[in-house]
Amino acid sequence: MSEHEDTRSAWDKIAPGYDKTNTSTQMWLASEGLRRAGLGRGQTFLDVASGSGAVAIPAARLGAQVTAVDQSSAMLEHLNARAKKENLSVETRVMDAHSLRFPDNTFDVAGSQFGVMLLPDMPKAVGEMARVVKPGGKVLVHAYGDPHEIEFLGFLVMSVKSVRPDFDGPPMDPPPLEFQLADPGRVKEVLTAAGLKNVTVETITESTEFKSGTEVWEWIYYSNPIVEMVLRGMLGLNDGEVKTVQQTVDKMFRERAGSTGAMKLSNPINIGIGTK
Repeated sequence: MSEHEDTRSAWDKIAPGYDKTNTSTQMWLASEGLRRAGLGRGQTFLDVASGSGAVAIPAARLGAQVTAVDQSSAMLEHLNARAKKENLSVETRVMDAHSLRFPDNTFDVAGSQFGVMLLPDMPKAVGEMARVVKPGGKVLVHAYGDPHEIEFLGFLVMSVKSVRPDFDGPPMDPPPLEFQLADPGRVKEVLTAAGLKNVTVETITESTEFKSGTEVWEWIYYSNPIVEMVLRGMLGLNDGEVKTVQQTVDKMFRERAGSTGAMKLSNPINIGIGTK
């Protein structure tokens, strides 16, 4: 199996969990970016590396003509189910974001939330988004900011320390793909290199509320295949150790939530927008 097939298979595997935990909680963020990009009724919108619809569904709710592409057919199946449930029209296609199979100058807006930031050749994927956007159109990219300020990552690291006291998180030199756009300056640089003009990058705070330790654990675990890779692959945790990590997450939740029964985890998000 090739590296590309391995990646696709990993996302297929977590698709049900991701759709259940992450997609709906990230629609608020998507709406923030779409508003800034000026997406409106009747415009054509391309969602690149769409997952199960965190951006595509809000875009369709705005009345845009939405096309969503992702390497994972399982993710797109969940997206289609969401669209059908709301009676929304979204065209879905399995596609590699490094090579978008659309003519030049096709869409009014192209966006990617936590998508192109994960790709090995991220600048090429951003260039593809710029290529398929019409002159005067917008390219929108959402990416995680400074990993030291990402609370869910801190939660994971602290919980893993319960079984691996020396664990300080994934290696950061070089940074994982997840954080290759953590620097707002890098976001601006990449969008500008793609030929886009009037590039702006704004860092905002995304907050997600959780009502149980189980919710926190599942949200983190299903957010990205890298979690399983770190726990089982890099650290070699057995089932008992993973269970201890889960129990630690639950304990941390209860300590933080206190009598309110709920808590929020916040993350810095870079919103980059450029005009063709």
